[in-house]
Amino acid sequence: MDSNALDFIGTVITVALMVLVVNTLITFVDVSRVAKVTLAGMFGVWIGLAAAAAGTGWLTISRPVPVVGLFVLVPLLGAALATAWPAAREAMLSIPMPAMVALNTVRVFAVLFLVLAAEERLTGPFPHSAAWGDIITGVVAVPVLWLMQEGGARHTTSIVAWNLFGAADLMLAIAFGITSAEGSPLQLFPRPGSEAMQHAPWSFVPTVLVPIWLILHAIIGVQLHRVKQRQAPSVVA
Repeated sequence: MDSNALDFIGTVITVALMVLVVNTLITFVDVSRVAKVTLAGMFGVWIGLAAAAAGTGWLTISRPVPVVGLFVLVPLLGAALATAWPAAREAMLSIPMPAMVALNTVRVFAVLFLVLAAEERLTGPFPHSAAWGDIITGVVAVPVLWLMQEGGARHTTSIVAWNLFGAADLMLAIAFGITSAEGSPLQLFPRPGSEAMQHAPWSFVPTVLVPIWLILHAIIGVQLHRVKQRQAPSVVA
């Protein structure tokens, strides 16, 4: 496939996914309108920073720390710190689990990583690990949604297993992406395994979508833990 055509398709899909994810979260989070507008603004600024970093070549910087890693770490730390405020914590937990699981179905578009690998624009284990892990997570999210409709409390173990797999896939992809980046002190491969991911539209995957999905997996994990806590007394009884 022509590189320009592939980038065109990638731009359409990544932008559509960002709009879908952000709008879904803002719609379902149980906060005031002012808070929703503020949250939308924060998402907008972050996406703008990600686009600017890709456009200026900052994502290729790997020393003293990989810049792309900061784009993952900062949102995760921000979400973790926000849990110190009860209102923020409950707001995150107010997002319906089915909505968050449904947002993972779109990870099947990671099949484009395999196309990038075939075009030799991605090398090393990164594209294959990231692609197949995301595809499996996205496909299995469909029966997970069905289990929730059938009574999620009865299938907690299965949902936990899916959630752990989806989160582990993202963390493994981050590790492969950083350690295979050109110039990285942890470089494992002779060619930059995440070269294409340093440029738009593909750069939006590690800088915007991956942090959001990791945060959603964490929220799902907490919600599942609460479900198990509610189940315990009934089992004892």
